[in-house]
Amino acid sequence: MKKIYSLLIAAVMISLTVSAQDVLSVEDMNSVYKKEKHHNKIVQKYAPLRQADVMWSRKIWREIDLRQKINHAFYYPENTGEAGAAITGDRMSLIDVIYSAIQEGTITAYGNAVYDDEFRSPMTATEIKTIGGAVEEIREVTDMELVRQGVDIDLAKKTVAVKIPFNRNTVKKWRLKEEWFFDKQRSVMDVRIIGLAPLQENRDEITNKLTGGFSPLFWVHFPEAREVLINAEVFNLVKNDAERRTYDDIFWKRMFGSVIVREANVMDREVNEYMVGLDALLEAERIKAEIFNIEHDLWEY
Repeated sequence: MKKIYSLLIAAVMISLTVSAQDVLSVEDMNSVYKKEKHHNKIVQKYAPLRQADVMWSRKIWREIDLRQKINHAFYYPENTGEAGAAITGDRMSLIDVIYSAIQEGTITAYGNAVYDDEFRSPMTATEIKTIGGAVEEIREVTDMELVRQGVDIDLAKKTVAVKIPFNRNTVKKWRLKEEWFFDKQRSVMDVRIIGLAPLQENRDEITNKLTGGFSPLFWVHFPEAREVLINAEVFNLVKNDAERRTYDDIFWKRMFGSVIVREANVMDREVNEYMVGLDALLEAERIKAEIFNIEHDLWEY
């Protein structure tokens, strides 16, 4: 009898072990192999740089248009900000990653973004709650159902909590502030991104129609944001799901399309303030070619 009991106990233990092994996570159920997370990735540090090593530098501002196919990875998956909005696996759009980190306090957001891109005005908790037109307030409204039932209109009034979320889909561009420099210690022309700013579509306050312009919502210091971006997966546009990159990889490898909108200048003006249309695009190309030629002319062939 003891042998029979021992065999029964062993059989039960084996079945429990097999059952435990059969329990898979949702992520594992959607793949033929167990995916390794990016949570343990460490930010790759920049090469050491001293002021004495920089023999030339220039600040450049450029815009990434998320409507361009090469930049779709920054925009999708979409998120209106409503509770229960659909997500795609563990991927998030760039604005979702940055905005979530700001709410958690992991990244500092800097306000007065239209006029100040030098990170001098950290946003308060109240300002963060109103980013992108988000509203959280108590309003007095009239219950029309009670009015129809014959209740006096003054008695039909009540207070309700109104919450209009920040619609992330309205962010269609990103502005980058970066600095190009020649490091004579390493004999290379290099570039480092200094700041990021999401650009939201402008709407007419009366008609609520799009005006065609864009305004920055806030600025974040890119070296600080890298600690978050290094762990945020992004869709691989070469259609290889086995090689997932992070947003930090995308920025490090310059895998995006952009247009120069401003260079450091004595009048502190943007390209569209003295050039329009095709001329503005040609001016952006001229600035890009000038940076290339500066590096090219340093060498003797």
